[in-house]
Order: sequence, then C-alpha cells, then structure tokens
Amino acid sequence: MKQLFILIVLGLFVAAFIGAEESVLIDFTKLAADVTLGKSSVPNENGATLIDFSTVAGATFTDEEKAGMKTSLALQNWDVELASSSRTVVRQSQSFTKEAVTKATAKPLPGGEEMANRKILGIRINFPVESFNSWAKVTPPYDIPAFADKDTLQGDKLAVAEADKGLGAKFENGYGVIKNVGIIKSISTTVYGSKFPNGFGVIIIDQLGNEQIIFMDYLQFDGWRTLTWSNPNYIADVRNRELRQYPLYPKSAPHIKIGGLIVYRDAMQEGGDFITYIKDIKVTYDKADLSTERDINDEAIWGLLKERMESRRLAELKRLGNLQVLRYVEKLKMDQGKATE
Repeated sequence: MKQLFILIVLGLFVAAFIGAEESVLIDFTKLAADVTLGKSSVPNENGATLIDFSTVAGATFTDEEKAGMKTSLALQNWDVELASSSRTVVRQSQSFTKEAVTKATAKPLPGGEEMANRKILGIRINFPVESFNSWAKVTPPYDIPAFADKDTLQGDKLAVAEADKGLGAKFENGYGVIKNVGIIKSISTTVYGSKFPNGFGVIIIDQLGNEQIIFMDYLQFDGWRTLTWSNPNYIADVRNRELRQYPLYPKSAPHIKIGGLIVYRDAMQEGGDFITYIKDIKVTYDKADLSTERDINDEAIWGLLKERMESRRLAELKRLGNLQVLRYVEKLKMDQGKATE
C-alpha cells in the first residue's frame, strides 16, 4: 500500500513537469549580415532568413533587378514604428535598428555565456520631449512564415534541399518560431539597460494569428539583465488542470512566433533618444503533444499545414512585398554611395 502511494505521488509529480521545456524563440546573435546582395560592397543580409519578394514586383523589372529583391531578418532590417502621436518625419528617421557588436572585453553573462565580440540587435528610438505618453514597436521586416522550408541561396535563387521539403523548419531553432507549444509558463529576454526608465515588452503571435503583448519590466538598470515574465494563470498541479485529448495532424499545429518588441515612454519620463540592446528571447512551455516523432511525415505527403497558412502568407507577402519593392526602387534612385552604406 505504501509503495502504491509512493508511485501515485511520483506519477503526479512527473505528469506535472513532463513535456515542459525551454526553447529560444529568437536569438539575435544569429541574425548578423553574412550575405552580400545587390550593389553593396559589404554583407547586408542574413542568409538563413532570406525571402524573395520579386514575385509581387510586376513584369517591368529586369531579371537582374528581381534577383536583388530579397530581404531577411538581418539586424539592420527590423522596423521601428512610432505611435501616431509621435510619428514626425524627423523622429521616424531617427528611430531605427542597427547591428551592434560587443567589445572584446565584454564580461560573460551571469550564466557563464561569453559575450565578447557578439553581434546583437541595437535599437534607437527618438521619443517626443513633450509630456505625453508614447510607445514604439520594433517589428521584423516581414510576417515570419511558420511553415516555410529551409532553403539556401544558390546563385540568384533560393532553393530547398530534398531532405528539407515538407519540414517547415526554416525559422525554428532561434529564428523566430517555436512549434508544439501548449501552455506558456514563462518568457525571458536578455536586455542591455542604460538606466532608462522606459517599459519593455515582447509581442507574441500564436497559430490563430492572435497577438499578445507581454510586459516584461522597466529598463532602469545598467548592463545585461534577464527579464522574466511568469504566466500568472499557469497551473503547476496536474490535478487542477482540465485534461483533454486533441486530434493530431492536420488539426494540431500549435506554435508561436515573434511579432516584435515594444518600448513604452511615460509622460513623466524624459523624452528624446532612447538606446537599448537585445540578445535573445526564450520561452518555457508545456508541449502541446508529448511526442512529435511519428513514423510518417504527414506534412511532406499532404502539405495541409503549409496550405492553410499560404493565403495569409501571400496576403502579407503582397503587402510587405510591395513596400520592399518601393524601397528597392527608392534605393536605385538615390545616390549609390549613400544607398550602399
């Protein structure tokens, strides 16, 4: 009887924690520019996250021009959107991201991870100096497709290897997407503070397209710090959870992806330039399905998950692709010395 009691307690303990794990949602140190496209003389895009927007460019462009119509999650490509009340031409032009590099003498993080000569996301936001509330979103240059196949740049084209077809893994492993996410337990981000009193949040998008802003903390500290949000609705005791079984493929495709970052400025805080740096965002969660390893690759055969997302992806690609085309044309109009800087 005593042994049975011990087994029951042990089973409940294991059930409460089985499947919970931590994954990197996005690692900005992986997004450094490492590919040279167009007329630039230095690397200007991130090869692992390239997408081709030439399909929405129209027929008036030459093949050579279409070959350069690619963009990526490279650190300098992220957009900064100011609140409408703060969005003047000057402030918007002075709000942008850059590829920042830490010093060779940079100290390791508290966990021991080396930070010397690491490329990270640098953010500059020019807030209004007047006394009113404001915010700014830092968003990726395109809506990250959750089920895109991993591809490589071969000449002017992006090609998918036969072994990667149907896996939809291009943006996993630190590039903006985590699959098989059930209940989120916590979210943490490694941020470099410079004693600014601004608030900081993370924007998460789920498989249904629902956007959630997670407020992390204020940035009034100096140096690297890991900010952590713990889900107040997370139930650790399995006995208090509502237990259900869900159909698998193609019904079960739970995932999350990065929607961006958000910085808040209170009316009582000092305005003007704001600077910070982000290294990564990690998520601790329960798995939606305990085992995703199956004997048959359903998606490679049917492609239903990719098909389900295709209309949304194409609509987003058309919207952002048109913007990228306009930017590309504007670069061609500019003085080439300035356009390639």
